[in-house]
Formats: sequence, C-alpha cells, structure tokens
Amino acid sequence: MTAGDVAVALRKQIADAVLSPGAWLREARICAEFGVGRSIARTALRTLADDGLVIIEENRGAYVAATSVQEVFDLYEVRAALYGLAARFACIRATPPFMAETLQMVDGLLAASERHEPAEELIRQSEVIFSRLSSVGSADAQRMIESIRRKTRWHYSYFALAESVDGRGPVEHWRVVRAGLAARDGALAAEGARNIIYYMQNEVMRLMISRGYGLQAAEAPASLREVGFPGKSR
Repeated sequence: MTAGDVAVALRKQIADAVLSPGAWLREARICAEFGVGRSIARTALRTLADDGLVIIEENRGAYVAATSVQEVFDLYEVRAALYGLAARFACIRATPPFMAETLQMVDGLLAASERHEPAEELIRQSEVIFSRLSSVGSADAQRMIESIRRKTRWHYSYFALAESVDGRGPVEHWRVVRAGLAARDGALAAEGARNIIYYMQNEVMRLMISRGYGLQAAEAPASLREVGFPGKSR
C-alpha cells in the first residue's frame, strides 16, 4: 500500500466522521491499521495536511482539523474561478475532435440528469468533464485545479451534498456551458462553469449551517490545551 492509498483511506474516514475534529492520527496506529512503515504514514499525513484536513504539531503528532464555514466558502470561490478558467481555456485551445467529444460527454451528463440518475453519479460525470476541460490548460493550472478539487472533494459536506440533493440543480448551468463550448464563447462557457460551482457552494453552506458544523473554531486536542496550545482551525 502506498502513501497515496493510505491518504485516500484516511480522507474517507474523516469524511465519514469515523475520525472527528481533534482526533489524533498516531503514526503507530496508521502503521498497524494499514500494514505500512512510518515513512509511508508520515507522507500520508503530510498529504492530508496539505489538503487542510490535518494539523501537524512539531514533536507532538497530527490531529484532524476542524473546517469553518468561511474556509469552505473560500475554497469554493477559488474552485469556481479555476473551473471558469478551464472552460475558457478549452474554448480557446481545444482541437475540433477534442471539443466534439467533450460536447458528447456534456450531452451524456444532461441525458443522465433527465433519467434521474443518482446525484453522486451526476457529480462524478461533472468532475470527469471538468478534468477534461482543465487538461488543455498549463501544468500549473492543472495542479491548482486538482489541489482545490481534492480539498473540497474530501470534505464531509461534499459527501452530504451527493446524498441530500437530486443533483439536477446545476443542469441549466450545464446547458450554458455547452452552448459556450459549442460556440467557442469563452465568456459564456466560463459563466456557466462558475455558476455550477456556486450552486454547489450554496448547497454545502446550507448543509453545514443546518447541521451546526463549522460555525465556530474547534478546540485543539485536550493534551495540547493542557500544555498551553490554543484551539485551532484551518
């Protein structure tokens, strides 16, 4: 098992609330649970820290971070901007065959929505299309998009989103994206792409507030408070 595999498994545990904010992620426990060495466990924890899911305290270890409403809101703002750029770049740079296949994928997503496919499947197809759009951008742009997607994709509220909405809310925005791509109108395609993410942002905010999550900073683990470390959130 690689460090990436361990990071994915731990992200899932955090998203499913198996690991709650403030819970310690001890290297020894990770090694025993996944049958890996300490170097792999440490690399996985650093990956989670880069995603904002874990806080690493020097000489003390790592614990699950709390996420505020404001932080998630900001992440979706950045995601909307980057996805808008991806759609715009595709209008400018995509080859005719690439664009034709992309339009077929969007049509497939719209058809799946009309068939009332589960929201989780519609979100999956949406992400596949956005990955395709971003692939015509620079390597730096692709890395930024992947990073911000990872940060939001593994947040518990994203999983709740797939379970709580019918997934067809953004469908009209996808029609705008399609029209923009077909016409090579970068401004129109970008507007539709941003509005898809804004729809998701609103749903995530609603879910977090309704469940009382992220409304105030969570305290650090008790063992840190006892030695004078303040509560933190990221």
